[in-house]
Amino acid sequence: MTTIFETGAPQTIAQVLANKDARAALQAQLVATKAPATIVVAKLNIPGPIKANQTLSRVFTAGMAAWQNRLATAAVVKRLAVQFEDQFTLGRLFDLDVLTVQDGQVKPLSRSDFDLPVRTCFICGRPAKECARSRRHSVAELQTMISQRVQEFFAKEGPTDA
Repeated sequence: MTTIFETGAPQTIAQVLANKDARAALQAQLVATKAPATIVVAKLNIPGPIKANQTLSRVFTAGMAAWQNRLATAAVVKRLAVQFEDQFTLGRLFDLDVLTVQDGQVKPLSRSDFDLPVRTCFICGRPAKECARSRRHSVAELQTMISQRVQEFFAKEGPTDA
């Protein structure tokens, strides 16, 4: 079976960490200039060294199109983010962090703040953090599952970029 990860430039751990640092710096800048604010950080949860390619860009574009009209206050945004992650066909690939600024400090809102269930694993349905920490599933297994879901999604949605 071909996967959606056959194209794209592999990223090193150093590049991934540099991207994370750049994101954190941008978030700090936004907090400093936009407080009080609600900040939504959207990124894809993609295992392995290929983090971006044309198909993954389409996934992100489709997800953001499905997400855009659901914004309100921070608490509502977090509930909508969880609903999006849990109910949108490709929502499990997204990690929508909702941040608030309280007393000049950035505070991420978590599912537990709202007594919502933890995210589940792509493959086995256990809590995702448990599987990630224990590396219960290989990158290849995760990539195969993601490829199947993405291919099924775009087969149903047609050849659109949104």
